[in-house]
Amino acid sequence: MTFIKSIVGTAVSICFATISMADTPTLRAAVLKFGTVNWELNTIQHHGLDAAQGFELDVQGVAGGSAAQVAFQGGEADLIVSDWLWVARQRAAGRDYVFIPYSKAVGGIMVPAESTARDLTDLAGMQIGIAGGPLDKSWLILQAYAAKNHDMDLAAETEQVFGAPPLIFGAATSGEVGAAINFWHFGAKMTAGGMRTLLDVSEASADLGLDPETPLLGYVVRGEMMRENPDLVNGFAAASRAAKDILATDDAEWDRLRPNMNADNDAQFEALVAGFRAGIPVPGPIDEAAASRMLELMYSLGGAELLGDATELPEGTFLQSGS
Repeated sequence: MTFIKSIVGTAVSICFATISMADTPTLRAAVLKFGTVNWELNTIQHHGLDAAQGFELDVQGVAGGSAAQVAFQGGEADLIVSDWLWVARQRAAGRDYVFIPYSKAVGGIMVPAESTARDLTDLAGMQIGIAGGPLDKSWLILQAYAAKNHDMDLAAETEQVFGAPPLIFGAATSGEVGAAINFWHFGAKMTAGGMRTLLDVSEASADLGLDPETPLLGYVVRGEMMRENPDLVNGFAAASRAAKDILATDDAEWDRLRPNMNADNDAQFEALVAGFRAGIPVPGPIDEAAASRMLELMYSLGGAELLGDATELPEGTFLQSGS
């Protein structure tokens, strides 16, 4: 009889476990295989921060941002990483996407340590390597800063070389270009290699009346999922914040992540940690007035080619606290 009770009890336990697993929603994140966002997502999974919020995080690595967008738009992923200006453009086009802040980290325009350049005017006649294309947001902001403060047409007075971040990194560190604008983590490695920042994009943004505390990068989810399963979306936002809190203070966590960070030496590792921490947004709602000012500036510089029909900030772009 005891044996039968044991079997029945085990069967019941397995049944409840199966039901519990079936009831746990899975959130599929499509992100760059080697992107810095993986450090945060890995932290969520390692510490069970997803389970603590009642969901399971499934991270799917993709080769590029466009592949992530295709997966998201095709329903193969529930969450991707992009900038909120892209989300605003999609909302203006009738797509119900919502932005959850991830990082405010931005790069700057960097030059070799021995460069004689002291401000943007000294770049006249030089080649500038730019990660991305002519509509890169950092490049646009730096052009606006040059026009305002130096009466300089930065694009016309320099030669631009556009390329993928690793290529621009190589061109900058080898001296093939006189200056470079790259994603923040490549900028951190460039700093570790002895390059210096001529002008930080956050400094230029503040000078232009923008708020450098406005997070540019974030997670993107569908508004439909937010309405139908708000606990899942808010649970992910809470797990993301909890991971940030760990990464902001726990050096041992970074030691655990180091094998995944592609840091060639201690200087690069320390620069990457410092850069990530500097990019952690403060908790709380996004200042939509500040975001509107940035969108207006970006539209004046990049127009419909950059922002489509988003001439003003669409309502509902951001997941705000308490949404």
